[in-house]
Amino acid sequence: MAEALGATSTTEDVLSGTDLSGKRILVTGVSAGLGVETARSLAAHGANVVGTARDLAKAEAATAQVRKDAAANGGSFELIELDLASLASVRNCADQLRRKSEPFDVIIANAGVMATPFSYTTDHFEMQFGTNHLGHFVLVNRIAPLIRAGGRLINLSSSGHRYSNVDLQDPNFERTPYEPFVAYGRSKTANILFAVAFDERHRNRGVRAAAVHPGGIKTELGRHTDPSRIQGIIDQMDKQLAAEGKAPFQWKTVPQGAATSVWAGVVASADEIGGRYCENCHVGNVVPDDVTISAISEGVRGYALDPKNAEALWKKSEELVGESFSRSNFAVVA
Repeated sequence: MAEALGATSTTEDVLSGTDLSGKRILVTGVSAGLGVETARSLAAHGANVVGTARDLAKAEAATAQVRKDAAANGGSFELIELDLASLASVRNCADQLRRKSEPFDVIIANAGVMATPFSYTTDHFEMQFGTNHLGHFVLVNRIAPLIRAGGRLINLSSSGHRYSNVDLQDPNFERTPYEPFVAYGRSKTANILFAVAFDERHRNRGVRAAAVHPGGIKTELGRHTDPSRIQGIIDQMDKQLAAEGKAPFQWKTVPQGAATSVWAGVVASADEIGGRYCENCHVGNVVPDDVTISAISEGVRGYALDPKNAEALWKKSEELVGESFSRSNFAVVA
């Protein structure tokens, strides 16, 4: 009997015995960390992977092993330029993909930024909300007709969604004092809500969507964070764990961190993960908003899965980007 998957499972554990030949998968953010490993593991099992990156030269260097593993196992890998902080770049990338008319089985919206100093995207959106949510919102909706029936959208979120619900009255911190982790929390909640709304719109044609939390991993994502703050959080967690008679916090490796994205994208049952929040290679449980949970506890806040909240975010996102994405049924892509 196969060993149950969990927090320490790696991408290779998840994909053991899986043949992805003929599958075409888009992964955003393949210039470092989780994106590179996600692309590598999929290509190493025969998938044709398209990776996006803002800096193509950096991505070329970072994905050398991806290409080697793809070539050795019948997969393929290609890069396309995408700067999620620029809607012009997002639309150009989407247009290029639409012109090629090659369908996707899975889209993994992996790219993102965390706890950045206050700044704006090219289109004057708060950087984290604009990059993590709005950039992907436009990209995914523009290429949605390319997703095959039976396909999936997987949005990378985080337990950081617990820092804050979305604020649709002040998405750009024009009236609210800026706090990096609150802004991060808003964007990560938005990633979950986008998956909820997308799943509701596309499930009738067999396309499902889910959000995933990869876990705590040391990657370039944390380059804007104060190491002392992170250590303070870990110290607090370790005290709580010790009080519960448990071992100290352990960082995940990159292959462990990418495992849930891969699991939700190509292994788990579509009905199991559709419209849900996943972590540690399983579907997370809803934790009521009035229940205190630690930074390492599993669980998702109810506001992040609320269908009404998801619809409100969708409507606000369309307003912000100046583009409407209708509920019209797409032709089924074979």
